[in-house]
Amino acid sequence: MATAHTAPAASDVPAPRTAVPGATLAVLRAETRLFLREPGSLFWIVVFPTVLLAILGFVPSFREHDDGLGGRRVIDLYVPVAVLLALIMSGLQAMPPVLTGYRERGILRRMSTTPVRPSALLGAQIALHGAAALVSALLVVAVGRIAYGVRLPEQPFGYLLALLLAVFCVLAIGSLICALSRTTKIAATVGSLVYFSMMFTAGVWVPVQAMPDALRRIVQATPFGAASQALDEAARGSWPSWAYLGAVAAWALAAGWTAIRTFRWQ
Repeated sequence: MATAHTAPAASDVPAPRTAVPGATLAVLRAETRLFLREPGSLFWIVVFPTVLLAILGFVPSFREHDDGLGGRRVIDLYVPVAVLLALIMSGLQAMPPVLTGYRERGILRRMSTTPVRPSALLGAQIALHGAAALVSALLVVAVGRIAYGVRLPEQPFGYLLALLLAVFCVLAIGSLICALSRTTKIAATVGSLVYFSMMFTAGVWVPVQAMPDALRRIVQATPFGAASQALDEAARGSWPSWAYLGAVAAWALAAGWTAIRTFRWQ
């Protein structure tokens, strides 16, 4: 004999989890305080690229105009390289161990039981490391101009677009490393391998413009090889090639999409 089902009482129905007003901002403030207490990360992201540029500027031959570089100086080429180095430090060396550590210690899992979503913590870390990279880039450009007379970007809007795409790209790659790494040790190892390869393609050891033709064509297909070329073109007054901008955007979208698909909170 069928029996009628009674509707559950209102108290028996679990309330949907909603974000507490201001919780995301509170997480951002807390993470900002923790981030500012890490002098090591701040040095490598904000200070080191500028220090490297200053040291390279002490080399007399780097301050001389070179016909092989189109009349430019080596120090002129190293300004966008130092800018990209700041991004690489932030997205590939500093951010992955932090996020992986939060997951490894169960912080994200515990946050999932509170009104504060774990995505607020993830977003705060991405915002902080992205902002630090941009501050470092501004410092590099300023020191290059003041100390060595490097011209400011003659196509500022194109330069800014290329820079923002590079920031999104490096943060997407850093998030992908976090997604694929189960522990902080794995994240540090993978991050270091990607870090050194990206340093090469960005032109830290040899500027992309000074590489042999065959190698340069290969490097230009990588995210930071393309970004280096886009920044260099904008610095010289041309709008960055859409091929370079498209390459950086494609790498950013591919890495970001894969990170979203594979990232686990616990």
